[in-house]
This record gives sequence, C-alpha cells and structure tokens, in this order.
Amino acid sequence: MTPEHRDTGEAVDSVLAALADPTRRQLLDLLAARGEATATTLAEPLPVSRQAVVKHLAVLDAAGLVSGSRVGREVRYAVRPAALDATARWMASLAADWDRRLANIKRVAEAAERDSRSTGPE
Repeated sequence: MTPEHRDTGEAVDSVLAALADPTRRQLLDLLAARGEATATTLAEPLPVSRQAVVKHLAVLDAAGLVSGSRVGREVRYAVRPAALDATARWMASLAADWDRRLANIKRVAEAAERDSRSTGPE
C-alpha cells in the first residue's frame, strides 16, 4: 500500500468512526444548518451536556469534519466538508468497483447460459 493510499485509508477510517455516533451526526446536521455555532448553542437541542458536546466536537475535529475558531471568549465551530467529500469519493470509487465486478459476473453468467442453450441435449 502506498503512503498516499494509507493516508487516505486512515482519513476515511477516522471520518467513518466519527460518523458512527448518532450524536455526532446530529451535531454535523446542526452545524450545516446554522453555518457556525458554539458548543453551548449546539447542546441546547440535544439530550447531552455541553461538556459531552465538546468531546464529540473534538472527535469531529480530529476527523477533519469540523473546525473551531476562537472569537473573543467563544469557540465557534463550523463544518469542514473536505474530509466528507474525500470519504464520499472513496465510497463512490468502491461502488464503481462493485458495479464493474457485478457487470462481469452478469456477462459471464449470460454467456454461460447462451452456450448451454446452443449446445443443449442432442
């Protein structure tokens, strides 16, 4: 495996692990809808504490899905789409590989069926 593929694989693993938690997915949805928000604002509609939200945001930040910027005493978080876009491209590539494999299987099966009909019992 090349270093580039390993880096991509690690980035995808990080994104998928971050997205495995429903609270983190909800945080991403909230941030996507609001543009940016503080942990306090994000915690309001959720059944978790502000401290729990901060921990979830740290996981999302480590995965490259959000970033926090200090504005005065507040830290405002925003979605960073690049990591999600890279993961989506990886998933699309994986899907295309499976589509090619399935098309090959279909082609082989159809050819075998045609051959069995043309050389049927005599």
